[in-house]
Amino acid sequence: MIVKKDGRRQPFDRTKLRASIQTACTKRPISSETIERMVDGIESALRKRDGLEVQSSVVGDHVIERLRALDEVAYIRFASVYRAFTDVSSFEDELRKLIRN
Repeated sequence: MIVKKDGRRQPFDRTKLRASIQTACTKRPISSETIERMVDGIESALRKRDGLEVQSSVVGDHVIERLRALDEVAYIRFASVYRAFTDVSSFEDELRKLIRN
């Protein structure tokens, strides 16, 4: 089960995870096979955790980590939604972090 920020619980939805990654990767040179392997890896990592529930933030952190290594544009797209950038300066701060690393 995935525990949302507001405390709601819902079953893990592989299709929803894949769709969010695909959205971030739109018009990027990333194959559907690569996205599928990413989803497989995240699902596998979640299943290895102790307990039957996982915070949604843990799932998001897995996606962020993998996208950052894969494609900077897809990473920024996902991060802008996941980290809920509230203004341009938040977006700029994230870009600066990316450039430094």
